[in-house]
Amino acid sequence: MSIIGLASNAPRLWKPMRLNSRLRHPPKVPRVEKPRAEGQFHLADGRRLGYAEYGNPSGPVVLWFHSTLGARRQFPMIGRRAAEKLGLRVILIERPGTGWSDSHRYGAVSDWVADISQLADALDVERLGIVGLSGGGPYALACGALAPLVSRVAAVAVLDGTAPSVGPEAAHGGVTDVARRYHRVLTQLRRPLSVLSTVLLAPLIPFAHYAYRIYASRWPEDDRRVLADPEVQAIFVDDMVNAFHGRCLAMVDDARLLGRDWGFRLADVKVPVRWWHGDTDHVVPIDGVQASVSRLQDGELVTRSGESHLGGFAKIDEVLEYMRSQLSASGTESVQSV
Repeated sequence: MSIIGLASNAPRLWKPMRLNSRLRHPPKVPRVEKPRAEGQFHLADGRRLGYAEYGNPSGPVVLWFHSTLGARRQFPMIGRRAAEKLGLRVILIERPGTGWSDSHRYGAVSDWVADISQLADALDVERLGIVGLSGGGPYALACGALAPLVSRVAAVAVLDGTAPSVGPEAAHGGVTDVARRYHRVLTQLRRPLSVLSTVLLAPLIPFAHYAYRIYASRWPEDDRRVLADPEVQAIFVDDMVNAFHGRCLAMVDDARLLGRDWGFRLADVKVPVRWWHGDTDHVVPIDGVQASVSRLQDGELVTRSGESHLGGFAKIDEVLEYMRSQLSASGTESVQSV
């Protein structure tokens, strides 16, 4: 049974864009298999965060933070099967402005921790694992660094995560340079840019299958193999539809926050971190990632040879195996300390 209820009657702080059936399910795009459960979690201030659950409803909890252009169903079958096999309860949380999450303007990535701490209270779990994919990586690291949540976090996994773009730990190249250069514009024109993105991109949804094929053809060979999977196509398009549901506000907010100080330092992360990354990643270059991992108190880099940014989708089962081992070790330590 899900402990977080869907409440469709509560007022939204940001009115979603209504999509007709053709926009929700573009022609030739496979449907995304529905999660075991999905709904909305209510925060103390009345805001709501959308979520989806996979795996064992009574198993150890892993909170999964999606990529910048992502949503609650960004979890391929390889991950769903692994969650069931390992007995994990994996919960994907949508950041504000995406899918069923109300819009909210964070001042820094670190503000996310207070919201996730409330969710952990509602789940009534003492130990949990945290995973961040791509743009979700910094949010995962924040949970391993800051009170009041850090005491509950057994470990953090980062899959093709982004590196800091400003401050003493700043990396260079790829998306970090873009985020650093444009964060002021994104901050000042947050809502107009989100509306403009929707106006420009929403007309492509009925032709999403063809737009996706063009998009996939522009990635390196390893990424093209991942994107060729019909299930991955279904997830990407579903994410796009959810982004338009919130008028692309979450995408703009992620870019804005990743281009400014995160509100903590990598050296502040107190829990074990395992970071998977492709050594040919052109979105987040490996040099900056190596420097970032070296600054963690307990960090380990797993380099995927010859792979780029999207190859990590094929490693989700490996990530969950790591989480399972960390949660099991954490449980044993708790029993021995009693």
